[in-house]
Amino acid sequence: MQIYVIKSGDTLYQIADTYGTTTTALIDANELDAPNELVVGQALVIPIIGQFYFVQPGDTLYAIAQRFGMSYQELAQINNIPAGNVLQAGFRLYIPEQPKREITSNAYIEPYGETVSQSLINAAENAAPYLTYLAPFSYTINSDGTLNPPPLDNFRQIAANNNASLMLVVSNLQGGEFSTELGRTILNNQTVQNNLLDNIIATANAGGYRDVHFDLEFLPPENREDYNTFLRKARDRLHANGLLLSTALAPKTSATQQGVVYEAHDYAAHGEIADMVVLMTYEWGYSYGPPMAVSPINQVRNVVNFALSVMPADKILLGQNLYGYDWTLPFEQGGEPARAISPQQAITIAREQNVAIEYDQESQAPFYHYTDDQGNRHEVWFEDARSIQAKFDLIKELGLRGISYWKLGLRFPQNWLLLADNFTIRKAGPSS
Repeated sequence: MQIYVIKSGDTLYQIADTYGTTTTALIDANELDAPNELVVGQALVIPIIGQFYFVQPGDTLYAIAQRFGMSYQELAQINNIPAGNVLQAGFRLYIPEQPKREITSNAYIEPYGETVSQSLINAAENAAPYLTYLAPFSYTINSDGTLNPPPLDNFRQIAANNNASLMLVVSNLQGGEFSTELGRTILNNQTVQNNLLDNIIATANAGGYRDVHFDLEFLPPENREDYNTFLRKARDRLHANGLLLSTALAPKTSATQQGVVYEAHDYAAHGEIADMVVLMTYEWGYSYGPPMAVSPINQVRNVVNFALSVMPADKILLGQNLYGYDWTLPFEQGGEPARAISPQQAITIAREQNVAIEYDQESQAPFYHYTDDQGNRHEVWFEDARSIQAKFDLIKELGLRGISYWKLGLRFPQNWLLLADNFTIRKAGPSS
């Protein structure tokens, strides 16, 4: 698989010819709805096995081979050239597909209302081949420890059809907001805890869930140890019933990070207790905040580095957004929230507004500005093939367990192709 960034004057036919594929393959892989109107700065995935490398001035066969984890003799043989050749700038070398590591892949899916929309059912069906876990969000907890299920439609069958497992997500949401008071009740009342765990185990067994995932947020900071104690109790109960335990963790960079979002989440304890954790490494750029990348790679790396200082890499799922935001400028605190958009929508807007897509090297994320028909200035940050590949490279570099997506429903076809190109996805089993 190859990533190519559109330059002025490019045509789909020229790109297909350069990389030995077809325009139809490019259109299908990238779900291009206007293939004759490419956007400068738009990243395409080229659906080929392996990739091509075009020699740059000063390159040597040895240096190129090292970059791709090969010997220069092997690279020369594959390309049918003498090993001692001096390479000319622009010469095309074929780089074969690299070995893949097996990872765990999870995706949350959040139905609204009383039923699951057809678009979410389609999203689950399309993503399930690439998932270890499908995680309906969420079972909410009542103050007596009973559970309210989300609408589930045929998620269980979709998972089973693709040899994926269901993840039972449990949250302290009340009225659409995380409840600090409910969190306090769960962590301090043993009767509620016991009832909650009884209900979770019964629900998991009846619904075919493999993992129970606690997403308890905005917990009282003084209940940090209470949360750890509850998780140990939950782990023992769940393991005794053949179930795994996972947790969602706010993106911290130190054990002493302050704020109600962070303080009750003890990375070291969760790393010891849970079978795996999801680092919620997104929402630096968020709907009510100033414009910036949603998951800038430098910030993501800082969180992962802290996590690795207190827990093993093979327990960590890197959180990844499947969306971007369109902000109306100037940004004003408490003003109009940014609009969530899919990566495909971001490209459509850039095309319709006739603006080029730029790429920020520090955050490893695409962005652009435009002016709408009412004269309002906008700033858009989103994800593309380059930004998601940067996250995959981080997972490989640091040996993480895998990735967890928030959330299904917004189109990002390049992500799934690149995920399959970079990794083998772990499927259903007791060690998933």
